[in-house]
Amino acid sequence: MEPHLNQEVINTAQAHEGPIETDAVIVGAGPVGLFQVFELGLLEIKAHVIDSLAYAGGQCVELYPDKPIYDIPAVPVCTGQELTDNLLKQIEPFGATFHFGQEVTTVQKQDDGRFYVETSKGTRFLTKTIFIAAGVGAFQPRTLKVEGLDAFEGSQLFYRVKSPNDFAGKNLVIVGGGDSALDWALDFVKESPHKAESVILIHRRDGFKAAPANVAKMKELCDAYEMQFIVGQVTGYEEKDGQLTGAKVTGADGVTRVVPLDVLLVFFGLSPKLGPIAQWGLDIERKQLKVDTEKFSTSVPGIFAVGDINIYPGKKKLILSGFHECALAAFGAVSIIFPEKKVFLQYTTTSPKLHKVLGVETPVFD
Repeated sequence: MEPHLNQEVINTAQAHEGPIETDAVIVGAGPVGLFQVFELGLLEIKAHVIDSLAYAGGQCVELYPDKPIYDIPAVPVCTGQELTDNLLKQIEPFGATFHFGQEVTTVQKQDDGRFYVETSKGTRFLTKTIFIAAGVGAFQPRTLKVEGLDAFEGSQLFYRVKSPNDFAGKNLVIVGGGDSALDWALDFVKESPHKAESVILIHRRDGFKAAPANVAKMKELCDAYEMQFIVGQVTGYEEKDGQLTGAKVTGADGVTRVVPLDVLLVFFGLSPKLGPIAQWGLDIERKQLKVDTEKFSTSVPGIFAVGDINIYPGKKKLILSGFHECALAAFGAVSIIFPEKKVFLQYTTTSPKLHKVLGVETPVFD
């Protein structure tokens, strides 16, 4: 994926001797993690943000940067990339520091109440609070289990599409029966700069876990001989001179046929893994972090969890729900960061203090 707009910034962190002392560390730079920066900023709390990806946006940018999102309040439609770019613009006044391309490996409670945090790149922090906004955790694509096939990963075997133009004019075999497989199959068939030479979709059965309209469209295109659908499973492959030349597909009839290809795209979904978070001593339920609904604290005071990684009665995995959780988590952190300070709810529409924090002028009404 090519960076867009504000994504030109990679790491905003500077070299630092010793642990970085801060009020807040946010783990995850997806939409919810970015909005957590905003809610903390309104309360004059600066944050450091850590993400394993090389850019902001999380799953929205990694998995569907150009797919439309329709349920962001007051935004009729936007892509994952547009949402990320707008959030980055919104949080500019708060000067968050980003640490991309690294994963939090260590979290230890200190005698003074702070947390020692260390990343896979050796970046260290002493922070009063931690906000986990890591989505479904360290998500990994489910792979195609064919011995020896992994040698072609990154050259002719792919589990996600970052740049569609890389596949223009190629003979594509797409494996899977979910929305991603159908979406990309249809996308590579239509007239566009990244139109493929041919598209063959393979799924183990004739039923799909995908939007019915897309399944119908796929079958129309097959009837028109613009693409092909085969029921079967990839059980082997053929190669020549170190290049993948075909997939061996075993059908329901038990017969194995060779399907020629230039590129094999596999969409079996993602397998969420909490990764190191599972070792932090937090209460976990079904690979998610249990929180209260007053301030979205985990079982460890000072560590909050917002967005898809948390679970509570009535939880809905929606971006807008994550935004709401960020606001309450930020207020919940104030008593830890500023124990002597009384904080009252103020409105960005009318508060001169918030206007100063945001760097905007207070309007004068007649």
